[in-house]
Amino acid sequence: MSLQIGQQIQNLSAQAEQDLVAQFARIDTVARYNTQRVLSTFQTHRVAESYFSGTTGYGYDDLGRDKLDEIYADLFDTEDALVRLQFVNGTHAITCALFGALRPGDILVSAVGAPYDTLLGVIGAAEKGAGSLRDYGIGYRQVELVNDAPDVQGLAQAVGDPKVKAVLIQRSKGYSTRASLSVEEIGQLCAVVRSNNPNAAILVDNCYGEFVEAREPTHVGADLVVGSLIKNPGGGLAPTGAYIAGRRDLVEGAAMRLTCPGIGRECGCTLGNNRALYQGLFMAPHTVAQALKTAVFGARLMELLGFETEPNSGAIRHDIIQMIHLGSPERVRRFCKGIQSGAPVDSYVTPEPWDMPGYDCQVIMAAGSFIQGASIELSADAPMREPYTVYLQGGLTYESGKLGMMLAAEELCKDVVD
Repeated sequence: MSLQIGQQIQNLSAQAEQDLVAQFARIDTVARYNTQRVLSTFQTHRVAESYFSGTTGYGYDDLGRDKLDEIYADLFDTEDALVRLQFVNGTHAITCALFGALRPGDILVSAVGAPYDTLLGVIGAAEKGAGSLRDYGIGYRQVELVNDAPDVQGLAQAVGDPKVKAVLIQRSKGYSTRASLSVEEIGQLCAVVRSNNPNAAILVDNCYGEFVEAREPTHVGADLVVGSLIKNPGGGLAPTGAYIAGRRDLVEGAAMRLTCPGIGRECGCTLGNNRALYQGLFMAPHTVAQALKTAVFGARLMELLGFETEPNSGAIRHDIIQMIHLGSPERVRRFCKGIQSGAPVDSYVTPEPWDMPGYDCQVIMAAGSFIQGASIELSADAPMREPYTVYLQGGLTYESGKLGMMLAAEELCKDVVD
């Protein structure tokens, strides 16, 4: 049985790959470097088979869990780390980090405009239910973008207030149209915060960015990084969970919020999943490279079809997300249908927009993944609102990611003349 891909898309795909030789080589270079970092860290910590056995119940004395904390701390060059299956997603982990760093009367500043949609309810900027930071008397300000770029001067002014005790920097673009931030740019923002408010904790939402570059935000001044294990660092094998790495007091504060004061990190069984977390982390630099190659191939193929992309296919990447501006709701549906048809799971399903929890408009999602919601696996999603931009991410293997993109392009060609 063969996938239904016409000659036009096959020819354009071959041209796209020819155009991307230098870009693929750049991605492979970073992957080799990060693989060496991970392997060296595993060897330094003398990872052994005994770490892969899990715990049940309270999870006391889980040597593999505790050693993985140390490995993450080393990889991110931080004092401490917390890697737990009990985090239900990245938003949950960021929430624990924020509540751990802030107290009633403090102010949180978002450095690059509004954060990702699901965090608006956490902050209290949108009514999503009880228990927000605002409900606990924590203030919030955001520094709006200027021409879709960080406002450095505005950030300096916003953090000057001594009541500002935490600054949130979102590395990825989320559903905004700005470019994702490079580690260098994050370092520049950290320097601005530090010079104007040395006491403010700098927290970086690192989702989609791990192992894309040779450095992480904690290498350039961030106090804490947070990310989901079913994105980059889980390597496609982690079944759930998230990590927090950074300053010891901030990690401890987040741990107390995840469980409760007095217990913190001491509890949390792993139920036999340690092997997947270790192996996923070991695979992560390679898997991220596969997702990056899928993204740049997808960008180039869509450019050859006449669509605008961000970043463009020749740009140096700072996360695994690829924006494709489609311009109409019908094209968004068709693109997502094509991506879904290229999935190994639920390929026969047709995605439809729905009222997804945490979002202020309907969202369409295409994802036939082995791990539910794992966006390191090939997926595409879009808020059903103007400018009707789809966000592509993931790809466990470049070969399968390429086929998924070709099927999406094939589906789009039925509508490209509209």
